[in-house]
Amino acid sequence: MRLTEAQIDFFETFGFIKFPQLLADSVDWITDEFTKTFPDYEGIKPHDGTQRTCIARFIDQREKMNTLLDDPRIKAIGQTLVGDDFNYMGSDGNYYSGETGWHRDGYHHKYRHIKIAFYLDQLGGNSGALRVIPGSHRLDDQYGKDLTEKMRKSSELWGITGSQVPSVTLDVTPGDLLVFDHNTFHAAFNGGPNRRMFTMNLCERYREEDLQELRDYISGAARFWIDRAFTDIMMNTASPSRMVHLEQVMANDGHLAELSARMRETMPEPARG
Repeated sequence: MRLTEAQIDFFETFGFIKFPQLLADSVDWITDEFTKTFPDYEGIKPHDGTQRTCIARFIDQREKMNTLLDDPRIKAIGQTLVGDDFNYMGSDGNYYSGETGWHRDGYHHKYRHIKIAFYLDQLGGNSGALRVIPGSHRLDDQYGKDLTEKMRKSSELWGITGSQVPSVTLDVTPGDLLVFDHNTFHAAFNGGPNRRMFTMNLCERYREEDLQELRDYISGAARFWIDRAFTDIMMNTASPSRMVHLEQVMANDGHLAELSARMRETMPEPARG
């Protein structure tokens, strides 16, 4: 399976794409695994709806969830958009609460990073669905540069709130997949206190001369108090074909344990996002 030329062009042009009901046949078992993960995860307080609850290395926690990285449909997205030897860069599972203002997940000029988002609740514009600004992933043109400077000043510059910024709302039903470039501005408004969502992050494989940039990216995971980029379950159950997508990160995460130890000394709990 590969994406069509039309799908690739849409993503390249706008920085996101929706795959309606691509995983409809897996919703039941994925929801069950999602629900089982949270009470089993050490150090995470029960979600009470007052703020986001987040688990890093989310699909890594349970052996069946690991298989999403092997699913031909997920691999087709990764192989088409970020290369046959793409890197799996981890995942997070969330109970969201309230709003998430406009932001980018990265600011990558040289290597493409994408996020695949799985929503386990039906969401629309008035219930916390993802909103995106088409074309905002293009950092090399004036439009992308202007947005970088102006998005946090919508009220001051344009006299509108964040929820009034022109955008596309991506309504979802469980089974849909949303994929977007990390550089794409996105947000969610009007959301309830218990929205269930998890993501997988993929990127192009880094060249040898840029491995320090990869290590710097991996360093950001220290805020979640994790010592390796992947869990033992993810690594020990990996087939040779899966290992292709793990090996570069595994070879460059040796500094993470020390950074996480420092974070434990200064933070009252692991990061929530």
